[in-house]
This record gives sequence, C-alpha cells and structure tokens, in this order.
Amino acid sequence: MVCGYLFARAGVDVVVLEKHKDFLRDFRGDTIHPSTLELISELGLLDVFLARRHDEVHEVTAEFSDKRFKVGDFTQLSTRCKFMVLMPQWEFLDFLAGEAQKLSTFHLFMEAEIIELLARSRRIMGVRVRTPDDEGDITANLVIGADGRHSTVRAKAGLSVIDIGAPFDVLWLRLPTEEGDPHEPVARVVAGNLFIMLNRRDYWQCAMVIPKGAFALMQTEGLESFRARLRTCAGFARDRVETIESFADVKLLTVTIDRLRRWSRPGLLCIGDAAHAMSPVGGVGINLAIQDAVATANILAPILKLRRATPQQLQRIQRRREFPTKVTQWVQVQIQNLVLATTLQAQKTPSPPLVLRLLNRWRWLRRWPARFVGIGVRPEHVKPNLFSRNDSAPS
Repeated sequence: MVCGYLFARAGVDVVVLEKHKDFLRDFRGDTIHPSTLELISELGLLDVFLARRHDEVHEVTAEFSDKRFKVGDFTQLSTRCKFMVLMPQWEFLDFLAGEAQKLSTFHLFMEAEIIELLARSRRIMGVRVRTPDDEGDITANLVIGADGRHSTVRAKAGLSVIDIGAPFDVLWLRLPTEEGDPHEPVARVVAGNLFIMLNRRDYWQCAMVIPKGAFALMQTEGLESFRARLRTCAGFARDRVETIESFADVKLLTVTIDRLRRWSRPGLLCIGDAAHAMSPVGGVGINLAIQDAVATANILAPILKLRRATPQQLQRIQRRREFPTKVTQWVQVQIQNLVLATTLQAQKTPSPPLVLRLLNRWRWLRRWPARFVGIGVRPEHVKPNLFSRNDSAPS
C-alpha cells in the first residue's frame, strides 16, 4: 500500500490488489515506528495521520517476574516524532488507502486474488486475478509481490528461498482491559515463559512465545492446563484468562526467518515479507517492509514514468535493502538463540541479564535499542520533489 501510494504520487499508474474484502485481520503488527512517522511527515500527512485514534509509546519495558526494567527510550531519537504509535494495522491501511484514492493514478481492487503470473519470453507481463464474479488478466510493466511470508507471487515466480529458521512460534490471543491497567506495552519473562501484551484500549493483544511445534501438545493437555500456564504469564491480568473459552480463541503464528536469494526477475520484484520474512523479535518486520517500499519508489518511479525497468534496475532494490535485512535478521537470530531459546527451556524465571540491568540504570544506553527498533539499519527517506502531490481526486 505504501509503495503503491508513492508510485501514484509520482505520477505512475498503479493497481493494488487485495485478496480480502477488507483489511480487518486481527493479530497483525500494530506498531508504526518513528522512522515511518518521519516518512509520513515528509509526505505532509503527519497531522492527518495523528488525528486518528492511536496510542503513543515513549518507553519500552521488560518484566522479569515482578521486577520491571526500562530497556528502550524513543524520546532520545533524532526524529520529529520521538515515540512509536500503536494503531491497528487495518486502521493504518485504511488511512493509506483513503489518501491514495484521492489520486487519479491509484486504483485499489478488493477481493482480487492473484492466481497466476503472465509471462512472455521469460519476462513477467502481468497477473491473472480471481474475483467473486470472474477471472481476468491485468498487464503491467512491473509486478511487485508484497503479499507476505507465504507469498503467492514469489512461489509462482519460482524464486529460491534461504530458510534461516526459528526455534519458537507465537500464540496470539486477547484478554480484557480494565481501568488502571498500564498504558505502555508489557513484556514479561517468568518461569520459562515470554509473554507480550499490547494495550488496544478495548482489549490486550497478547503474544505467548512457545517452543517450535509446542502448540499441538498444549492442545492435547487441554484448555485448563493452558489457562494455568496463561495465569503464570499474564501478571496483573491473570484473573481474566477465563475469557479464553476454547482453543479457537488462540491463533498460531508459525515463525519463520528467511530471505530470497534473488528478489527479482524480469518484470517482477518482491519486497517486504515476500522477500524476507522477519522474526517477531523487536516487531521490526513492518519497518523493514515500509523501508523497502520507499527505496523501491525512490529508485523506480522516475524510470517507470517513461519505460519498463530493466533487470539491472530491479536488482538495485535488492542491493540497497539486502544489507539492512541481513543485519536485522542476524541480530534477531542472536536474540532468539541466546535469549529466547534459553528462556523457553528454563524451569524457573532466570536472573535478569546484565544488559537489562545496565539499560535500566543508564538512560543514555536505552537510545540504542530504541534506535534499532524505531529507526533500523539504513532508514529511507522520500526524495524531495519526486512525490510532490499535484494530483486531485478523480470525479
């Protein structure tokens, strides 16, 4: 959506295809990072965006048993917005779609699922689309696959994937909020469990990190056993676990970390999770995907206004974005192998790592985790004048 909006603002005719009838998928990442807020500001949309219902996170904390540690401080970042925004992803997508549809060069089709790629002489020329009413073909000078870690586009294109692997999965669930609950996100480490809670005002969106493949065993042990484990994890919300009435209230995210060897072939490019599935560690997958989108538009919009992009020009996107992808994935793997795997195997709550104690003691140190999460490696910025908004809403 970000990429399509930027292309449309640059005067490139764009079609965005969404296979669902709306954006209302729960348990997606809700974080809008300071680097993304910077981009929204550069596009002149920050005031409009922040007028929507949202929450601001200025610090990140972690809890070991009953002890709380400050681990990240966004207020020290050199950005316009020194905070991270929590907003349901469907709200963010709705905001982007609303702004994009004011441009005559932007076209959004819902319930339009890509089922095949169209090719001629090994060059991708478009896509075959299924809608509730029919099937049809859309030709294009460039097809961009931004359809996630289970990308149909990359599978149909036959692009080779490097599977890095992850030793854990994530269970998503909801718990009710009550008056007096904390506002900031909560991360709790207790008795071999890692439990993360994001306050969505009406409910807590909760993530329970579990060993890879452990959910099937939990289901076999029964709902009451699962609730008992949840009570151990949930801290102040432990008396609300009865609201989990069945395992249908629990959604499994099978965690993968991978990346494509090549992100493109003639006429086609993959970005975001379609090019590199990220671990949930740090919640930075959205950040990486949006940075990919900006780099893609910066490099390709001037080209696509005049002609097709060559394979070499498509490869520039990978050269630009592969380094931050590899660095971020390396950090995630170190954290998951050295911290998460050890935590999940522990029978009792481990002692807080030295790094947490140092971060909690020295405020200036907390800018570095905040920078990694909030800005990332090699942040992108929209090119001045390329995306000047000189279009008007179609009649």
